[in-house]
Amino acid sequence: MKKFTIYLITIMMIPLLIVIQQAVANEWSEAQVLKEKIGDTIELTEPSIMLPISMADRNGRIFAEEYVEWRQPLPLESIPDFVQQLFLVSEDQGFFEHKGYDVAAIVRAFAVNARNDDMSQGGSTITQQVVRMRFLTTEKTYERKFKELLYAAELEKQSTKDDILGMYLNEMFFGNQVYGIGAAATYYFNRPLDELNPAEMAFIAAIPNNPSRYNPLRHFDKTKKRQELLLSVLTINGVITDQEAEMWKQEKITLDVKAKANEFNMYSSYVLAELEELIGHTEGFTASIEGAATPSERQAQINALKKRTAEVIAGGIRIETALDTRKQKHDEASLSSLLRSKNLQAGAAVIDNSTKEIISIYGGKGFRKGDFNRAYQAVRQPGSAIKPLLVYAPYLESGPYNDRTPIDSSNICIGSYCPTNIGGFSYGMTTVKEAFRHSHNTAAVRLFRKVGINEAFAHLNVFRFKNITDEDFTYPAALGGFHRGVTPLELASAYSSFVDGMYSPPHAIRAVKDREGNTLYEWENEPVKAWSATTVSTIQNLMEDVVLNGTGRGIRYTTTYTGAKTGTTDRYKDLWVAGMNDRYTTAVWIGYDKPASIQHLSNQKIHLRAFNELLYIP
Repeated sequence: MKKFTIYLITIMMIPLLIVIQQAVANEWSEAQVLKEKIGDTIELTEPSIMLPISMADRNGRIFAEEYVEWRQPLPLESIPDFVQQLFLVSEDQGFFEHKGYDVAAIVRAFAVNARNDDMSQGGSTITQQVVRMRFLTTEKTYERKFKELLYAAELEKQSTKDDILGMYLNEMFFGNQVYGIGAAATYYFNRPLDELNPAEMAFIAAIPNNPSRYNPLRHFDKTKKRQELLLSVLTINGVITDQEAEMWKQEKITLDVKAKANEFNMYSSYVLAELEELIGHTEGFTASIEGAATPSERQAQINALKKRTAEVIAGGIRIETALDTRKQKHDEASLSSLLRSKNLQAGAAVIDNSTKEIISIYGGKGFRKGDFNRAYQAVRQPGSAIKPLLVYAPYLESGPYNDRTPIDSSNICIGSYCPTNIGGFSYGMTTVKEAFRHSHNTAAVRLFRKVGINEAFAHLNVFRFKNITDEDFTYPAALGGFHRGVTPLELASAYSSFVDGMYSPPHAIRAVKDREGNTLYEWENEPVKAWSATTVSTIQNLMEDVVLNGTGRGIRYTTTYTGAKTGTTDRYKDLWVAGMNDRYTTAVWIGYDKPASIQHLSNQKIHLRAFNELLYIP
C-alpha cells in the first residue's frame, strides 16, 4: 500500500513539474498560490563567507594565516575546461539547456526512490545544488525539494549560466573544511589548480560526491576508484580518448597536504591590531573617534570601525609586512631564555632605522595566539627612559645648549615635590653630559622646569602616546612618573626620531591587498621634523656616553654607533632600556604583570642583556 501511494504521488507530480517548467501556473491554481507565496520570500543574497587572510614577511613568504574554512575562489575563466567538464558530464549534462531543474532527472529520482522506499536519489541539477549550498538545507523531504525548484528557477533568472557554474565550482565542499576547487588544489596538492595534471584534477573532483566517503586523507583508495570512474565517464561522453583515460588512471597520485601557516604569533597579533588602525585612519573612523562629542558617540564610532574591519577581513586579504623572520626568531628565543624567574615578563619592539618599519615584536614569555601582547598593550611608567624625549631634547631645542652646558644637580624642592637621585646622593654643578650619563633626577627636574611643562609636553605631541593625558602635566613626569605610562612599541617609535630628527609612526604593515592583488590600504604618513640636526647629534652623543661610561655599561658596542638610555621606576618594579645602533632602534621593558620589585635582576643587568639581544644583527 505504501509503495502504491508513493507511485501515485510520483504520477501526480509529473504534470505539476511540467506546469512549473512551462510557467503555466494558471492551470494549477493551488500550485500558483504556493509559488507566489514562497516566491515573495525568496531573497538570493550573497552568503556570508569568511575568506582566509594571509600575512607575508618582507620577502613575500607567508608566515601566518587566519581562517576556519580554507577557500580560494577563482574566476570561471581561470578554472581549466577539463575541470569544468568533469563536473558538467558527471553531475548535470543538460546544464546549459535547462532552466534550473531537469524534469526527466526528477522523474527518474522519484522512480528510484519509490523502488528503494527512501529518499536516496537526488536528481538535482548544478543550479539546485548551488541553491542548497547557499540558501537551503540539505534535508531530503519533498517539501524542501519543491522549494528548491522555485529557488533554482529564480537563480536562473537573476544569474548567467557561467555565474552559476562559477558559484558551484567555488563553493562545493571538498572535506577537511575545504571549499571550492581552487582551495582543494592548494590544500591536497599544495599547488594552484592550473598546475595540476588531469589525473590530479580528476582525483580532487571525486571528493564532493561524498566528502566523507571520498576523503583522500582517510580513504585514498576509494577516492582513487571514483577518480577512475570519472575518467571513464569522460571517455563515454567523448571528452577524452580511451588512451588518455588509461594514461591518467595509471598516473601516480601523491598528496602534499597544505599545513596552515602559523608562525610568529607575537608579530601577527600586532599586525591584526595595526590593520584596524590602518582602516580607521584611511576611512576616517579615527578622526570621528577623536572628534566625538560624547562617550556614546565615541563608542558608536569604535563599534563601526570594528564592524568595518571585520568586513574587510571576511573578504579575504593578503597583508604584506616588514617582518624580518630571522630577527623575530632570534629575539623570541633569546629574550625568552633570559626570563628564567617565574612569571617574569618582557615586552619589546625593534625598528629598522633605514625604513622606519617594525621588524620584530616581543609579546612575552610563553606567548600564545590571543594572549596579552606586552609589546604594544603593556602600559607602564617609563622611568628615566623618558628623559631624552621629555627633558633633554626639549631643553636642547630651547636654546644654544650642548652636552657641556653646566647645570645644577643639587637637591631641589618644588612645593612639596622633592625628587632624589639614585642612592640618595646629592650633587652640585655638573654638565648636561654628566647628569645624563648618571641619570641625575634633580638635574632633570630643573631642566624640565626651565623648559616649562607645557612646552616640554608639546614636543611629545608628534609621537601620539595614547595614554599620556593632561593629568600627567606635573613635575614627576620628568622622571617618568605618569598616571599610566607608555608601551615598549611607543617608546621605541619615539626614539626612532633620534636617528635623523624626522618622525613618522613606524608600522608593520606595508600594504593590504585583495585576492586579485589590488592594493586596498597602505600607510601614507609623511615624515615630520621632530628635532633639529644639532639636537639629534647631541642626544646621540649623550646616549653613546651612557653605554660607554654610564648606567648602560654592559651593553655591547658591536657597530660604529650604539647609544641607549636606561629607566627604572620606584622600588625597581620596571626596568627599561631604549636606544639604537647603526641598524636598529629598540625599547625593552622587563617586570612582572603584577608589579613587584626586581632589584636583584637589575643588579644582574638583565635589561642590558635583553637590549644586547634586540640590537643583535642575525
